[in-house]
Amino acid sequence: MSSFSDFIQDNKALREENRNKKPIHERFIEFHAHDDEQIVLNAVPGHFATIQSHINYYVDVTSMKVRTKEATEAAKYLAAKMLHKVEVVDTIVCMDGTQVLGAYLAEELDKSNIRLSGSHESIRVVCPEVNSVNQLLFRENIKPSIQGRKIFLLLATMSTGETVRQSMECIEYYGGDIVGVSSIFSTRNVVESTSVFPIFTIEDLPGYESYKPSECPFCKKGIPIEAMVNGYGYSKLR
Repeated sequence: MSSFSDFIQDNKALREENRNKKPIHERFIEFHAHDDEQIVLNAVPGHFATIQSHINYYVDVTSMKVRTKEATEAAKYLAAKMLHKVEVVDTIVCMDGTQVLGAYLAEELDKSNIRLSGSHESIRVVCPEVNSVNQLLFRENIKPSIQGRKIFLLLATMSTGETVRQSMECIEYYGGDIVGVSSIFSTRNVVESTSVFPIFTIEDLPGYESYKPSECPFCKKGIPIEAMVNGYGYSKLR
């Protein structure tokens, strides 16, 4: 039977192993989108934590958020998936720093002659502000882009679905009508009866799992969390 001191020594060894790992960005594995080899998602297996859960992959979508070529390809892919499934879009609401992708998606939807419910001639691209208590809000100058508009919600990643539910509640509070949701990576195809249009799903990441913190198998084995992650990126724990 193992003693408490053995557990402490094992835990120290695991932490030392964690410190000696190559940096996360040097361990990325590339995954390509179905039907488009130019769209690449980077991911690395390990023990990571979000606000709501622990996960065994960190999924990095930075290139599609900050590089024009990758964002353009991703936008074309998403617009094709939405074709004949979303008929009206007035505003794209961008979460997790997806404004670049959102702008290119709006451009692709404009090209596809998707309908607008209002008299304006192009799709609007906005993002909410986050206040000091982590609530989402839209200022007075942005409210006209939400109230009474057909809203398409765009996120970087979706795991438990809590972030997208919070975003949807905010949009509905300000009078927006959500017609669809998209996420570069998503574990879900539907949230609150609204269709989700992902580029990558858990089928693209073999063995991807999300756990409640109290049920995390890594924690039970004493394996330390390597980084805190969200749709914006990761912060390595030291």
